Amino acid sequence: MFSSSFLTARLLRQNTLLTGLIQTRNKNYLNRPRLRNPTWFVRKERTVHDEMLTAENTSFVKEVLHTKFGPPALMKGVLTFDQSNQSLIRTEELPAVEWRQGLKRTGVIARKIGQYPLWKKDGTKIRTTLLQVIDNHVVKYVPPEEFKPPHEPKQKRNWKNPYGCLLVGAQSKDPSVFTKEYCGLFKDSGVLPKQHLCRFIISPEARLLPGTPLNVTHFKVGDVVDVRGKTVDHGFQGVIKRHGFKGMPASHGVTKTHRRPGNIGAGGGKARVWPGTRMPGHMGNRWRNLRGLKIWRINTKYNVMWVQGSNIAGDTNGLVYIYDTILPLRKYKESPAFPTHFESENDLYADEDMWQEEIHNFKGGSITFKEE
Repeated sequence: MFSSSFLTARLLRQNTLLTGLIQTRNKNYLNRPRLRNPTWFVRKERTVHDEMLTAENTSFVKEVLHTKFGPPALMKGVLTFDQSNQSLIRTEELPAVEWRQGLKRTGVIARKIGQYPLWKKDGTKIRTTLLQVIDNHVVKYVPPEEFKPPHEPKQKRNWKNPYGCLLVGAQSKDPSVFTKEYCGLFKDSGVLPKQHLCRFIISPEARLLPGTPLNVTHFKVGDVVDVRGKTVDHGFQGVIKRHGFKGMPASHGVTKTHRRPGNIGAGGGKARVWPGTRMPGHMGNRWRNLRGLKIWRINTKYNVMWVQGSNIAGDTNGLVYIYDTILPLRKYKESPAFPTHFESENDLYADEDMWQEEIHNFKGGSITFKEE
């Protein structure tokens, strides 16, 4: 006969082993940084050789380039190529679609340019991050029947409604520095080859024609957005910098273990290293989503928005992707600019700076006088 203490210890050990099996079998891949381009992305950079062109030939090539894509221009604070040539952009009109709950529209590509504080009218300080939408244009639309997203291990996409894909490019650049395959992506778009590309999953009702510009007016002041960025790459780091460990004492017989993790608890019934144990490894270079960020201010001249928070992933001048939030309680209750905001004559009289009502505008007076 076995004693009650022996049976209890045996049951606890079996439960521990079962728990370990469950934890290890839920995830059969590691969260390693993606150091390569996605499978759908064609080779972009090419080896640029000195072709020994004369000054006349160089000017002729630029004239041909400007004839095809338009002359360079400074549009909303970003040096780009003028897209005012309407012959390059399709004049086809899409049927008007009324917005409803559940429709998913495109996002934009922005650059993180710094941080700036704002103050509410009651004196509360708000820390914000400045995101600049850099020369965004629609490049291509892929319908749901042709869109094949990459499948990750053990992940199924149980979409109730079919979704399409919208390829958006940012920051125009000279096509001579790109490969022929990469420039072929922009053949039917009417825009110059872009330095950055991103695919946004959208509803078929929210499709846009190639060549359509996307500005900061895609959002409004007071909207709540999700921002996706890649964290700063720190390389291989120890536990003190990676996880904030305290380390061992500097004296009292401690020898060569000042910045070591110490015991990781791999003895006893487990007799192995559990997945998820905090240990040295690669730090950073991971995609991180920050959800539920409110837009407090928008500047339409330079395409800049002031977004809540100062912990958006990425370094200064790094790229981020801005989406409509997926948080259930902060989604749109009223119709946004669907599928995007199209400029009209009435926008010429709109203010360059748009502030949330709660924010104090320092351009206006803060003290008022009343005549008695």
